[in-house]
Amino acid sequence: MIAIFKREFLSYFRNPVGYIAIALFSFLSGYIFINNFASGAVNISLEIASLRSFFVVIVPIITMGLLAEDRKRGTEILYYTTPIDLFSVVAGKFLAALLLYGIMFINVFVHMIVTKISGGVVGIGAWGSVVVFFFLAALFISIGIFASAITDSQIISAITAFIIILVIQLLSTIGKLLGNAISAFLSILGVSAESASSIGDKLESAVNWLDPFAKTSNFRYGIFSVAPLFFCVSFTVIFLFLSFRILEKKRWAQ
Repeated sequence: MIAIFKREFLSYFRNPVGYIAIALFSFLSGYIFINNFASGAVNISLEIASLRSFFVVIVPIITMGLLAEDRKRGTEILYYTTPIDLFSVVAGKFLAALLLYGIMFINVFVHMIVTKISGGVVGIGAWGSVVVFFFLAALFISIGIFASAITDSQIISAITAFIIILVIQLLSTIGKLLGNAISAFLSILGVSAESASSIGDKLESAVNWLDPFAKTSNFRYGIFSVAPLFFCVSFTVIFLFLSFRILEKKRWAQ
């Protein structure tokens, strides 16, 4: 796993992907911070929350070639013909992408230092937002790896990851729309308004239960809870396991 990790991490800096991701993240975080700083209302928690919305762009960029490129070049055959644990391959690539995100996030730590030096406040909510950011980053990176495992095209991998992450980011809106739609539909069928509304609310709650952003929203206010983090870890492991199973299936198909 360590060898895979080193190879994948260093590969980010042997091609433009790593530099593009770092430059894009630095520009976005810097733009948000400068605007807040100029207005005299710096809020690190709000900055991190804004940066989380860009997972949909940055994650596909850094994960699209993790497995898809190996298949395209034919180098994945080495994984299948050598006594290597395929889950170690997936884990090594995952950790490499997560470390790249850690390097990108140094920019935000600099903003926290500048805020503190300037007499601003970096409260417990800011640190809660930092914790949540990395748990969400891990979740979405695992989704990106899964998207990269199912195709040999980096473009298709990036588009697939983009769509999945976008849907997750819009789950609250989707849940509300579905809840209203099912309530209206049941009312047309003659169901009482109270029952239709109750069913719609339950459907909306069910969809919102899957929303990692809603589950972790309290962290930015300094309210910590283990359950949302466990939720993120669980789904991260699920997507990594699915990626492993895809590789395992290909090994036995050789």
